[in-house]
Amino acid sequence: MTKLSVNINKIATLRNARGGNNPDVLKVALDCERFGAEGITVHPRPDERHIRRSDVYALRPAISTEFNIEGYPSQEFIDLVLKVKPHQVTLVPDAPDQLTSNAGWDTKTHFSFLSDLMETFSNAGIRTSIFVGTDKELIEYAAKTGADRVELYTEPYATLYPENPEEAIAPFVEAAKLVRSLGMGLNAGHDLSLENLKYMHDNIPWLDEVSIGHALICDALYLGLEKTIEEYKKCLR
Repeated sequence: MTKLSVNINKIATLRNARGGNNPDVLKVALDCERFGAEGITVHPRPDERHIRRSDVYALRPAISTEFNIEGYPSQEFIDLVLKVKPHQVTLVPDAPDQLTSNAGWDTKTHFSFLSDLMETFSNAGIRTSIFVGTDKELIEYAAKTGADRVELYTEPYATLYPENPEEAIAPFVEAAKLVRSLGMGLNAGHDLSLENLKYMHDNIPWLDEVSIGHALICDALYLGLEKTIEEYKKCLR
């Protein structure tokens, strides 16, 4: 069964816009779990424009499902992850000032760097995942680093899906088959929504986890958080 991990960054963005603690990031995370989410994802950036490091420390002991921390592995990020020890760390190649993730790792070029990180996190008992595109060689290099999983960067799929679903999903199915043949776990995320999630899951039913934030929080403005999580989980059945 594919797990739904809710990325709560946008909740923190809304809170930070006015200061104070409304909405309460911790309460929303616990409500997401109560409404059926099987995980919570956060992406603490260096400028703390949404999730703050203090949020990460507060969330870890409270989360009863899976806690996934994603981000660029700066020394500050590495230290945070090793102190908090989430269930999973997802490494993304974001620049510090980047608005949002827009590419997967070049795992061939950064092979030594990533391999050392996989060993560091694995020794701490943290499951590892590397954010990648659908390039088969780069997926093979991700496997060679010792990563437990890869997370497929799905924005290209989401962009093409309204025009041509079959063409949009094709490279992701081939990438997913390769990941499975390499004995790795498979996650997916970025721009997945109620419009395109079911089709992806129908074609790649062995997905371990999808991480969804922006679209899910936008839908919740209309449907409410509980109903929205229910609708996303329907797509994964």
